[in-house]
Amino acid sequence: MNNAHRFLTLGAVSLLAACTDVSVLGPAHYEINDPVFSSTGSKAHKVTVMNWNIYIGADVDAVIAALASPDPSDDLPTLLTAIQTLQETDVLARMQAVAREIARARPHVVGLQEVSELDIDLTGLGLPVDIHVDFLPILLAALAVEGVNYTVAAIVTNIDATPLPGVRVVDHDVLLVDADRGTVDSTVEQNFTNNIGVVAPGVALIRGWVSITATIDGESFTFANTHLESGQGAALSALRAAQATELVTALGAASPAILMGDLNDLPGSLMHQVISGAGFTDVWGSFHPGAQGLTCCHLPDLSNQIQDFDKRIDYVFARGVGTIEGVMGQLKRLGEVPADRLSGPAHRIWPSDHAGLVTDLLAPPANGLVATAGQ
Repeated sequence: MNNAHRFLTLGAVSLLAACTDVSVLGPAHYEINDPVFSSTGSKAHKVTVMNWNIYIGADVDAVIAALASPDPSDDLPTLLTAIQTLQETDVLARMQAVAREIARARPHVVGLQEVSELDIDLTGLGLPVDIHVDFLPILLAALAVEGVNYTVAAIVTNIDATPLPGVRVVDHDVLLVDADRGTVDSTVEQNFTNNIGVVAPGVALIRGWVSITATIDGESFTFANTHLESGQGAALSALRAAQATELVTALGAASPAILMGDLNDLPGSLMHQVISGAGFTDVWGSFHPGAQGLTCCHLPDLSNQIQDFDKRIDYVFARGVGTIEGVMGQLKRLGEVPADRLSGPAHRIWPSDHAGLVTDLLAPPANGLVATAGQ
């Protein structure tokens, strides 16, 4: 940054402080719980969100590929491999770890993907497999143990698959709200019209989104959470862009607005262009220009000893938040350093195959004063 630009930026910070009684601001220069933002009256507000794909616990893509192939002999072996992986990745321990991170960061709103229900009973085939797991009540119970009060603000059912007799897998996207610090005013729970659809008997790939308007410390915000379709290639990239278009169209001009999710595509992709073109700022890109910020993925069984991510596909986008060189605040990744690993049944595991994101953002004061860098 040259001296003239630095002077303009510091001047804008001073102006914002004068207008809002905020003493210290700047991208990524304070800890998450530092009281740098006011939350009363007409002053600027800090809003904290967390986004995390909490991982179903096995390589579902491999199972879908086996089911979609013309060879039926690979279906059951691939499913049994996935079940073995599911047992190694210990849903209970992982949801407890997610709950601890939520309690530590105290986000106002949490966006979660791959919030799953698994009902697998293969005893009818003579196999000793009988698994019934519902991630959401496990997580809510773990949050209660942590002493924090989060409620389900919105939930959408995406995939609801019954690929084989005795096997049902349900996938949800969820928004949680800290009930002690926010109230939900309206809710949208919607599937996309653009989806892949049926890929195998009993398996249709459907995605969706949830959004809410919520009052946080007397101010209204819009929050949205989604999990766009996965996979490589131009057709799937175009599908994700179409899904993103549906979402930003539904959000309209809502501001301040925060859009988060596992968006399954890279910075600069068609999806990214659609969301940026709707006036949203990629928070990581704003806070850490030039830094990769990789978020995916650990091994399917979560056994890797160090993080070896190779792409950034998990995002927080923001619109209508304080604008000195982009949005203002801090973004931190979760579940990406060895100290985050947990004890598992067979080996140490990560909380998820994705990194989580926890983000502090500055929302403008009620009187509408927003500083700029003179650009």
